[in-house]
Amino acid sequence: MQLVSFLNNLFKKGGFVLIDANSKKYLIGSPDKKKPLTLKLLNKNLHYKLLINPDLYLGEAYTDGSLVIENGSIGDFLELAFKNIGRNEINTSGYLLKKIRGTIRYLTNFNFVKKSKKNVSHHYDISDDLYELFLDSKRQYSCGYFKNDNDTLETAQSNKINHIIKKLNLKPNQKVLDIGSGWGYLAIEIAKQSKCEVTGITLSENQYRYANAKAKEYNLENQVRFKLADYRNLKEKFDRVVSVGMFEHVGRKFYKTFFKQVANLLNDNGLALIHTIGSVNQPRDPQPWITKYIFPGGYTPSMSEVTGPIEKSGLIISDLEVLRMHYAHTLRNWKERCIKNKSKIIEMFDEKFFRMWEFYLASCEMTFKWGDQVVFQFQLTKDLTTAPNTRDYIY
Repeated sequence: MQLVSFLNNLFKKGGFVLIDANSKKYLIGSPDKKKPLTLKLLNKNLHYKLLINPDLYLGEAYTDGSLVIENGSIGDFLELAFKNIGRNEINTSGYLLKKIRGTIRYLTNFNFVKKSKKNVSHHYDISDDLYELFLDSKRQYSCGYFKNDNDTLETAQSNKINHIIKKLNLKPNQKVLDIGSGWGYLAIEIAKQSKCEVTGITLSENQYRYANAKAKEYNLENQVRFKLADYRNLKEKFDRVVSVGMFEHVGRKFYKTFFKQVANLLNDNGLALIHTIGSVNQPRDPQPWITKYIFPGGYTPSMSEVTGPIEKSGLIISDLEVLRMHYAHTLRNWKERCIKNKSKIIEMFDEKFFRMWEFYLASCEMTFKWGDQVVFQFQLTKDLTTAPNTRDYIY
């Protein structure tokens, strides 16, 4: 079977047992356990689908139950796979299909205001109860900042908020804009730690309602306000602009628009902090399974795709930090909490949804641990003298 030959060429470190849909058993690589991890295929179509386009069909097969893992978990298999794949493409056919699909998507995918709102609702408006089960108490749905690998999720997310606030170098009475404000805690924490006036915008109706309720709960309605709005429609001026985990939804066609609007929104001595997932590889096309099932319209850019639009907007990169491994630790925590709450998630949705969500978190964890994904924090200004000349103010 060609699939067996392909897998044996791919898995040079470790291995597993493959049982095909005809119940025939194959040894892939060199398993290092007495009870090796076993991949069981229940549909004959997978014999060629996993060979042609594993980027898409592996996740689909695990989600619909036609691929079963024994003596381990999907996370264990993905760790083994990504150890062997690293930052490379899985195979030529998958790469070409991704390239074709990515080109078509680039030509046809327009994240205009209405489409952006629909894409956001697809992911963020499914159920606040789901996010309550695996996020930290501040509902930070973005990369934490792990000063130690064994930090709790709550500690790492508080570290992240404080790290960003320090980079913003806030002064009393400044006006701050949070683009993609999520459930509102970053905006609320900025208000609590400073005497600034903060505006948060989101396209998620669930997040908008939740954030406003939280601002009221903290008696911060006079200092923090949340709007259901698209960044492109704002006309005000701000001293600080912050955006955490939103840029991934902007879309490649709109990078120039985004940074030009950030420049328009900033006062002449203003400062912006953009926190986004990115790739350390050269530009490549979106991961098909994630795009289809989790983040429609989403894309994580290479640095080269971001710096050009920044330069054309007139903004200056005054500081740049690359967070490595932090998101792998964050996703590990989210995945473990989801697995712990498996029965509750199945009760909310069904077992198929749980497997989809488990695959999403486990696969993303491994792309940050072994693959090309990192987090970029771009600090942007209009003037070379806006930000301090050393990083002492951050640390």
